[in-house]
Amino acid sequence: MFPFSIGTPELIVLGIIALLLFGKRLPEVARSMGKGIVEFKKGIRGIEDEVNSSSTSYSSSSRTETSSTATRPTPPEERIEPTAPKFEPPTSAPS
Repeated sequence: MFPFSIGTPELIVLGIIALLLFGKRLPEVARSMGKGIVEFKKGIRGIEDEVNSSSTSYSSSSRTETSSTATRPTPPEERIEPTAPKFEPPTSAPS
């Protein structure tokens, strides 16, 4: 998939650079990054759960609405009859 991979020498170089940049604060930085990743994953999981529950409730409610309206005929007093304006011929002669 990737044209390169990270091996042991590259990880050692990255560790030395991190040690030089953060020094004694490196454990604190790593801990806060870990907490951030955990919170991010929780947020993503919450969004996925919300999307799944809303799509499930939408599909079940649309099935019940369709089946209930398809089986119940509309009473005559609730029917809307289409109406069009009546044609009236012109009263004057064409010019």
